[in-house]
Amino acid sequence: MIAGKKLRLAAVASALVLAVTGCGVTGGGAASGSANNSGSSAAAGPVTDLRIMVPNTPGGGYDTTARVAAKAMEDADIAKSVEVFNLAGAGGTVGLARLVNEKANGDLSMLMGLGVVGASYTNKSPAKLTETTPIAKLIEEPGAIMVPKDSPYKTITDLVEAWKKDPSKISVGGGSSAGGPDHLLPMQLAKAVGIDATKVNYVSYDGGGDLLPAILGNKVAFAASGAGEFVDQIAKGSIRVLAVSGDSRLEGIDAPTLKESNIDLVFTNWRGVVAPPGISEEDSKKWIDALTKMHDSDEWKAELKTRGWTDAFITGDEFKTFLTDQDKRVADVLKELGLG
Repeated sequence: MIAGKKLRLAAVASALVLAVTGCGVTGGGAASGSANNSGSSAAAGPVTDLRIMVPNTPGGGYDTTARVAAKAMEDADIAKSVEVFNLAGAGGTVGLARLVNEKANGDLSMLMGLGVVGASYTNKSPAKLTETTPIAKLIEEPGAIMVPKDSPYKTITDLVEAWKKDPSKISVGGGSSAGGPDHLLPMQLAKAVGIDATKVNYVSYDGGGDLLPAILGNKVAFAASGAGEFVDQIAKGSIRVLAVSGDSRLEGIDAPTLKESNIDLVFTNWRGVVAPPGISEEDSKKWIDALTKMHDSDEWKAELKTRGWTDAFITGDEFKTFLTDQDKRVADVLKELGLG
């Protein structure tokens, strides 16, 4: 979806809570569904030639997650010279099309999540996530309601009161297309506080990297996205978090949950890794083994804590089942919204 395009959409999907969320080279306990760490890749030492495509702009949630994962693999001596590159466009579906067209390329993967699922439908992408090879779900992340430092809204209550008075004049920015997490969160929030979501002024940006200057430049009244994408700006005070959408507060962020603020809503996003269609079992195992070792590493565990990410690691067939379910749920939601 074109950055900045305003969507006035219904909140038909608001009862649905999906438990989910520049080109360059990065430097350098197992959950259910994890692959066995043993295998030929372990005997051969660190794997090489891995490439992770990010289907939106630098600085967003997918980009951050991919680069953190690549660095963790390198620092833990799991992989060497992991390349992370960006191929942005159409809410992630340009990257999805590239991945699907790279059939049997066992060295390539793509970092993705709920936003790509929704964009594949709203952008009528001929390439579908169901064509890819599921590798691993990595994390879940609560959403955050954020404003620039000089915003007149000091609390989530202040924002909601102003939003109720004239929803169409209070713009909300997000780094995903319709059906993605940054879109679903404000639509569900609108319903939870009694706002007619047909009047919600949602402005879509192609990832957190494009959303950031819109927040800092006061181009939107508030933003709905993952706090982990903006940790530096939050720490500096240039962005304030009014509330988070998870079950509990985020460590290091002085903001209540929506539930604490008497708003009956819990919402989380997810991110994972998929590979092209038709890769060999050996290549699939190579990726799963590398990411399983990364998941167990101290380097990755430290990043989970720092960024407020929830460990949600599953792999292979279990992740495939999860993806199929998410694909169907988003398709059903968007059909009800008239966007599928």
